[in-house]
Amino acid sequence: MTLLVISPDYASHLFPLATLATAWRDVGERVVVATGPATAGLARGFGYDVEPLRLGRGSNPGVIRAEEQPPGEDDALRGFFEATRRGAVETLAFQARARRNDLLWHPLGVARDVQALVERVRPDQVIVDHLAFGARLALVGAGIRHADVVLGHPSALTVEDEVYGHPPAWPGRIRPAPAELEALHRLCSEVRDEFTAQWNDALQQLAPGAPPSRDAFAETGDELLLNYPRELHDDDRSRSLPAHTFLGSAVRDEAEDAEVAAWLEGSDRPVVYVSLGSFLSVRSDVLARVAEALRGLDVRVALAAGSTDPAALGPVPDSWLVRGSLPQVTLLERAALAVSHGGNNSVTEALTAGVPLLLLPMSTDQFAGAAAVEGTGLGTVLDPNAASPAEIGEHAAELLELSGENRRRLETLSGRLTGRPGPARAFEALAG
Repeated sequence: MTLLVISPDYASHLFPLATLATAWRDVGERVVVATGPATAGLARGFGYDVEPLRLGRGSNPGVIRAEEQPPGEDDALRGFFEATRRGAVETLAFQARARRNDLLWHPLGVARDVQALVERVRPDQVIVDHLAFGARLALVGAGIRHADVVLGHPSALTVEDEVYGHPPAWPGRIRPAPAELEALHRLCSEVRDEFTAQWNDALQQLAPGAPPSRDAFAETGDELLLNYPRELHDDDRSRSLPAHTFLGSAVRDEAEDAEVAAWLEGSDRPVVYVSLGSFLSVRSDVLARVAEALRGLDVRVALAAGSTDPAALGPVPDSWLVRGSLPQVTLLERAALAVSHGGNNSVTEALTAGVPLLLLPMSTDQFAGAAAVEGTGLGTVLDPNAASPAEIGEHAAELLELSGENRRRLETLSGRLTGRPGPARAFEALAG
């Protein structure tokens, strides 16, 4: 049997998809990953065959830098980074406008490449990233059965009257004004309609007579897999989703890092892991305030600086570990607290390890995801553009002492996520 996994050329997408596929690999099935050149090596590291497939302009092997992107994508990234400094609504509006051009990049060309790939590989099962719209369009147009994996917060798949790009929930300390939200809703509605028209036009060229979509952002595959814990998702919203499976998390195995292992064994003081992900590590101002806050606590810090120059963090204590990238899963297994932008990988991996979260959300589904963490008492959410070092330090200290019902809820969730890992749940849903 052959499993085909289709992933954008971004490490944050490739890693969870490749991790899910380990359930097939470990029972001796062939796994083929179709992705771009930036992440092809990561897929080979899992022991998979790789097929080249370009799904968009950009790429990200783990840390993204605007100057390393192709013309056009570099300016788009700089615009996105600047929007995050202006606030949540400005960022979401920037991302909504960008969707006019990036989510269905060369749709017919991508679709024909995907259909040729399927003909060449002849898979028995196909798993595709939900945000790989061009690839999903190809599979729908050719009538190829496939599983659609939502790697972010489940709000990435809209239900009922939701509009893609307009968060259905907000954390308490990030509450845009009603007028701002109304303007964002109008913009996202316009983009939805334009995007759906693009989807339908391409679909008709691929499969004349196919029924048109009313909202392309609400389209999904034959099987729907959600890389998210069911326990954090609103029950009413779950009932509005198509038939689905919550995978919980997709926590990958990491190779031993000798420097990290030695650092972890060097002291029994609590460890705080800090990362703003592969994109948002560019926000050196936020990382510097986090570093200042943590210098005042009796902790050791492992900080993934990403594209931020460590010199921008201020004085770095000798007991800290600061590198461009760090083995996140390994460090979370020993951490007492994680400070994060609220990306879905960071959130689900921390919860699997039973680590409370201090979240500083900046874009896309991070606001809805942060609201879910806050609402279940498993973390605290602050405004990344407004939180002072003193405020960050105060809430970090509180989370390091998390106890009572919230601690019990976190430990119970961790037990459920480790007891039935995401790959096993995916295999059971598709091949069981």
